[in-house]
Amino acid sequence: MGFVKEFKEFAFKGNVLDLAVGVIIGAAFSAIVKSFVDDIITPLLLNPALEKAHVKNIAELSWNGVKYGNFLSSVISFLIVAIVLFLLIKGINSLNKKPEAVPEAPAGPTEDQKLLMEIRDLLKSKNTL
Repeated sequence: MGFVKEFKEFAFKGNVLDLAVGVIIGAAFSAIVKSFVDDIITPLLLNPALEKAHVKNIAELSWNGVKYGNFLSSVISFLIVAIVLFLLIKGINSLNKKPEAVPEAPAGPTEDQKLLMEIRDLLKSKNTL
């Protein structure tokens, strides 16, 4: 019965559930990025370049029989995801940034130190006379 209990604790820990939610959100975000690249970036930025290459679709781009258009689209998608994740993590880190610890004022001298300082001062005053 110990195995089932351990598995239940593992499966329902926050880390596993957070990971599952992250994967699901990542898949949905991937669809958004693909649409952004295919429907916005490609028509606005790449269409002039595609027209000069006499190609209507980025998937049709090829050179010496090698079709690199889909690869180029994937690279653009990756760069967009990487930039968005960088900005997202940077924003989260700035929100979670702990204030720097203010150094505590040095503690005053102990009773022994005060007594030693008085003795020192008395000895100095005797030596100067």
